[in-house]
Amino acid sequence: MTEQKKPTYIYTYAYSKEERSLCHLEMRSFFGKATDDNIIKSNIKIDASRSPFIRERIEVMYEGAALQELIDQVKDIKMGDQTFKVIFSKINDRKAPETIEYQERRDIERAIGWVIEGEADVHQPDHIFGMAIVGERWYFGHYLKSEAVWLQHTKKPREYSTALSTRVARAVSNIAVPDPEGINAIDPCCGIGTVLVEALSMGIDMDGRDINPLVVDGSRENIEHFGLKGKVTLGPISEVTDNYDVAVIDMPYNLYTHATPEDQLSILKHARRFAKKVVVITIETMDDMVKEAGFTIIDRCETQKGYFTREILVCE
Repeated sequence: MTEQKKPTYIYTYAYSKEERSLCHLEMRSFFGKATDDNIIKSNIKIDASRSPFIRERIEVMYEGAALQELIDQVKDIKMGDQTFKVIFSKINDRKAPETIEYQERRDIERAIGWVIEGEADVHQPDHIFGMAIVGERWYFGHYLKSEAVWLQHTKKPREYSTALSTRVARAVSNIAVPDPEGINAIDPCCGIGTVLVEALSMGIDMDGRDINPLVVDGSRENIEHFGLKGKVTLGPISEVTDNYDVAVIDMPYNLYTHATPEDQLSILKHARRFAKKVVVITIETMDDMVKEAGFTIIDRCETQKGYFTREILVCE
């Protein structure tokens, strides 16, 4: 019996210079590797709309060393009464002078579309095919454009000036739980639930908890506002009795809830007790404290908001 070949996926990325470190940590969490080329080929299937940085996903049907090889294979496609469109991704890892510019991409789309048996429709096609170049190879397959789901969460009924942005919160959720299947997570200092909303909207099983009754109410309201379901408990981290696969801890640091070093160490020690893996978000360097709590930092990145930098530490 021959082993079935795993499907291949091409992902294209877009991010700002300030987001590079965060995006690369999310890439490593998803795929075990990162690249500055803004395009990744992997056997791992990710919903393109999960990441705030992924732009497109192509599920590969055909590949070849040259365009003609693709044309020869694509001839087999019969669309029946369905319409189609072909998109050649403008993102690839070719550097000047090897880059493929706009007009050449349109010509290639037409050359491929011409040999597909069916009716092309550039405005409202029933199916979209995508093309991309990675390395020296050409790829063709089912195309999926990412939807910026997180954008819908930027305006919440309850807001907090020091809360993470929705983009960062979404990336942090992915870094903490790249594959939600069978994973239970907790945000034990959840504030108004920025991470919770992103996690729950992606099907991640995450509980919330906070010591502040006002923000617990705010967190519940925010979750309900977006039609999500999640449990948010009032109480200190010391009262967590369940075990979790992963915890996300955005260290409290605003005017009213700034945690002292003793508080921070206590939070980390409690997290060690009930979670196998912890993603810590901090505006202060706390490598020594993380080690003292019994964790090892296995990966990290930085992200900026205004004038200060946050560190994101992946600890096991």
